[in-house]
Amino acid sequence: MQLFYNSDISSKTLSITFDKVESRHIVRVLRKKESDVLQITNGKGFLYDAKIIAASDKKCVAEIINVQEKPKPWHYYLHIAIAPTKNNDRIEWFLEKATEIGIDEITPIICNNSERRFVKLERFEKIIQSAMKQSLKFTLPKINEPVKFNEFINQNFEGRICIAHCEDGAKNLLQSVIKPSEKTTILIGPEGDFSSDEITKALEKKFTPISLGKSRLRTETAGLVAANIVSFINQ
Repeated sequence: MQLFYNSDISSKTLSITFDKVESRHIVRVLRKKESDVLQITNGKGFLYDAKIIAASDKKCVAEIINVQEKPKPWHYYLHIAIAPTKNNDRIEWFLEKATEIGIDEITPIICNNSERRFVKLERFEKIIQSAMKQSLKFTLPKINEPVKFNEFINQNFEGRICIAHCEDGAKNLLQSVIKPSEKTTILIGPEGDFSSDEITKALEKKFTPISLGKSRLRTETAGLVAANIVSFINQ
């Protein structure tokens, strides 16, 4: 299946007009023609079949002929708040792979030891959209605006809240802390880890300190391991 994405499609949509870039891709690259059927998701748990009625590489138009509800295949809600890495490729790798595994929400957090404090959110969005389409998922993870650590932890959270850090102290393995089907928020720190002050503040806010194993992991690896553990617990 070649899956397309358009966030504007709803139950009231009768037809869709693709922009020049996608029209060219559909007609020139994929060699689609009139009467061919495309599969499109709006990233909200729906799959639309759309028949091409105008196959122009400048303006491809398709009419909606069928709609299916496609609930997400994972029965939990995972929110990972992760510090952007100094090397942008590494955090983008995390976004791609976490989307493939199954994640609901991602927040870039700016910490005391963060080496990167600005991100290109539009670029992140495109990576997540591409990963969703490639992995044939129909629910697009939510990517939030970057937020400072102190501001993030002062929110009102639902479900279980955890912080993965490298300092000494009592910590349980993530897999022994979480339960199937629950809403989970996990904090992943920057290359230099969370500061002692940040860890103290998180614990005061009732974040559970957790370990992801015996190895010291890079930021993006830690985020992916956390996503994979939550996915495995919910099998």
